[in-house]
Amino acid sequence: MPSHHTPAPARAIAGRRLAWFFALVPILFALVVIAFVPEGEREASALDSLPAGADSTLAVELEEQLPDDEGQVAIVLWTAESGELDQATQDELTQQGAALLSQSGGEADGQGATDAPDGAAGQPGGSQGGPPGGGEGQQSPVVVSEDTTAAIVAVPVVSASSTDNIDKVEELRDQLREDAPDGVEVQVTGPAAIQADIGQVFDGADIRLLAATALVVAILLIITYRSPVLWLVPLAVVGVADRFAAIVSTNVLEAVNVAWDESTVGILSVLVFGAGTDYALLLISRYRDELKTTESRHEAMAHALGRTFEAVLSSATTVVLGLLTLLLSAVPTTRGLGLACAVGVLIAATFALVVLPAALVLFGRWVFWPRVPHVGDAVLVDSRGVWQRVGSAVSRRPRTFVVATVAGLAILATGATSITTGLDPADQFLERPEAISAAERLGESFPAGTSDPVQVITRDEPEKVLAAVEEVDGVDSARVTSTGNGVGRIDAVPDAAPGSDGAQAVVLDVRDAVADFDDTHVGGGDAEALDAEEYAASDRKLILPLILLLVLGALLLLLRSIVAPLLLVGTVVATYAASMGASWWLFQTVFGFEAMDTGVPLLAFLFLVALGVDYNIFLVTRAREEAREHGTRTGMLRALTATGGVITSAGIVLAAVFAVLGVLPLVVLAQLGAIIFVGVLLDTLVVRTVLVPALALTLGDKFWWPRKVGPT
Repeated sequence: MPSHHTPAPARAIAGRRLAWFFALVPILFALVVIAFVPEGEREASALDSLPAGADSTLAVELEEQLPDDEGQVAIVLWTAESGELDQATQDELTQQGAALLSQSGGEADGQGATDAPDGAAGQPGGSQGGPPGGGEGQQSPVVVSEDTTAAIVAVPVVSASSTDNIDKVEELRDQLREDAPDGVEVQVTGPAAIQADIGQVFDGADIRLLAATALVVAILLIITYRSPVLWLVPLAVVGVADRFAAIVSTNVLEAVNVAWDESTVGILSVLVFGAGTDYALLLISRYRDELKTTESRHEAMAHALGRTFEAVLSSATTVVLGLLTLLLSAVPTTRGLGLACAVGVLIAATFALVVLPAALVLFGRWVFWPRVPHVGDAVLVDSRGVWQRVGSAVSRRPRTFVVATVAGLAILATGATSITTGLDPADQFLERPEAISAAERLGESFPAGTSDPVQVITRDEPEKVLAAVEEVDGVDSARVTSTGNGVGRIDAVPDAAPGSDGAQAVVLDVRDAVADFDDTHVGGGDAEALDAEEYAASDRKLILPLILLLVLGALLLLLRSIVAPLLLVGTVVATYAASMGASWWLFQTVFGFEAMDTGVPLLAFLFLVALGVDYNIFLVTRAREEAREHGTRTGMLRALTATGGVITSAGIVLAAVFAVLGVLPLVVLAQLGAIIFVGVLLDTLVVRTVLVPALALTLGDKFWWPRKVGPT
């Protein structure tokens, strides 16, 4: 096609004079930033992952006003390897417990903010029959269980950051193992230890995720291009974009003071690699085709870029707008994830539309070796491969394919009706860490809720609040553990295990019991889990419809029709429902997950709908282009023949990179990766290659109503 039909920016990027500039200058700039600018930093807060305005969040905010608030507590658990703890061992553990509290700045007399949970007999700081190792009237910080097989002490962990918390807990564990008496096993659990073990999951995670993602993308690009050279160009461009995006996005978050957590950069990296590679596949596929009809590689790239620019820009804009809807979430770290990923997708699209085409055109045709395209070779749209045969099969019975695929998706979607959300603390890890196994062992000798008591924070009179809490069924013991600055804290130990229905019922009953007290809030792990579930449901009600409206609006503007956008949005929603149902079946029957994390449905919807619309856009923009000359029916079949391979490759790459999230032993990331893996494969192998063409063939020109796109 003559160059005057090609947009001026595309001619400049691919032109002989400026291609080197667009290829090298952005890469060099990004490399300088990567070398000299660190990722953004932010001091972690307990409020980062809590929904704004929730009762448990208000409890944490009020607790921070206590004069002796020393952060999270670790619970040290000593257990006899066999039999019971004799008196001499109890005395030694008492001394160790007092020393630990002295080192941490806690109170060794069992009073104050670091008070140990009540013993099984309900006596503060002691076992049945009196405090171990203490004199008359003296309380020990160590609590021995009724069966004398275990003992515990609560130790405050004062840390400046999540990394510091990991180091402090590991130092505590090392010290305890070194000092443990013969025949005694020691473990550390409690909120500080659980947070440390979660943090350990992300220790070095960015490098592991980046390496695994790059390896997966490299393998798939080699298979796709069957070239020992070509795959290096898009991989290098996307790899630089990924690291550049991590630095820019975290510094943006720091500048605007939006919270993020350890998983943010990992998910961002997966998204940048997935989206960036998708855009690269679309561009290179079109470039290869243009080289078969155009002698000049510069003109071929300009034409390819001009024809793919609108599709990539539209899809990237839709994804970015979808990600920005997360700014409406009640959870600060979810807002941070949305903003960071939006910045990342913008960078990925920019590198794919500017740097990659310029870099490819500098290398020349030989970069495709050994399958170098030459003028006169058959272009994709005229090929007689698998996608042409799929299109022919669909064209013979389009209504049958519509009914069959919709029925199949509906059957898979029925599984979504039985989904339960909310992970217990013990179910958050694929590999059970020490903090979880210790909490379970602790529950065998002490009240089940000892490792994570219900916390009541109040500005009212603590003793009156305590009296109300003690009347609640299911509360094994309760006491005032800290007061000051007009604020008091009551720790109530439930008789149910953390994360259980019984423990959450206790939280609700405690909230009812203290509802009439001024400025009184209920926190703790189970209270936070309840609030997370409630606010996650609220987020879904607000954000999911908005994402759909944004996607629909983008398609309406792009296609300038009504029927096609409505049908395409319907297909991505059907894909989401089917992938949720199929994944839930896999979680229960294959992986043994009893519940889905509360945040997974929202993130899965966002990624599947916003990214799934990419493939809609890639297909229908080509179909519209072909329909102008060949009509709707033939145009759609030619579009399927031309884009079937690249869309399938892009979908497999995207599915694979999200599956890489499973390298981290956190259930929430494994679940998110699995759902997107299933959904993207359904989208690319069934919906985009069968259902959408069948709908277009069934409706004919009505598919584009009210627009007319056929030959004039």
